[in-house]
Amino acid sequence: MIKKLILGCAAVLFSATLFANTINGKEVVETEWDALMPPDFSLQSLFDVSQFASLDDYDPMAQIKLKALMEALSSAPVEESMDGKMIKIPGFVVPLVEEGLRVTEFFLVPYFGACIHVPPPPSNQMIHVTFEPGTDVENLYDAIWISGELKVETVAHELGTSGYTMEAYQIEPYEE
Repeated sequence: MIKKLILGCAAVLFSATLFANTINGKEVVETEWDALMPPDFSLQSLFDVSQFASLDDYDPMAQIKLKALMEALSSAPVEESMDGKMIKIPGFVVPLVEEGLRVTEFFLVPYFGACIHVPPPPSNQMIHVTFEPGTDVENLYDAIWISGELKVETVAHELGTSGYTMEAYQIEPYEE
């Protein structure tokens, strides 16, 4: 009897562990932001920023260069092999749609303050996330973990352009 009880508890614990690592039957892979960039990608490959140091803020050429930089960042190449992967990734929330105190649509970005300051991260470092039930983001300074299926899809917004979308299945506080 005790042996059956132990085996039953072990089976429950094992299935709970399996459930925690799968969503909709797909294995969830903990992912770093670097995985969303092609191996040969660098910001320097997008745009030569060396000219900015010699420009004054009021120089008309500064505005032209800034516009060109923003266009380059919004079309950064994505990693096509990530399309359809079920991932778990840490990041910070930049709210786009709020319903009362709940955020239902946002950009997930790799560092705090992205999209608030110009320029925003490259599009391959932004994920447009929807979370139907919404989430309370009491402190936007806090990092979170998001789990969901990543799609290669561009979403343009006045705050930036993402190269990926995700319907989030799980949001939790970031803990290492």
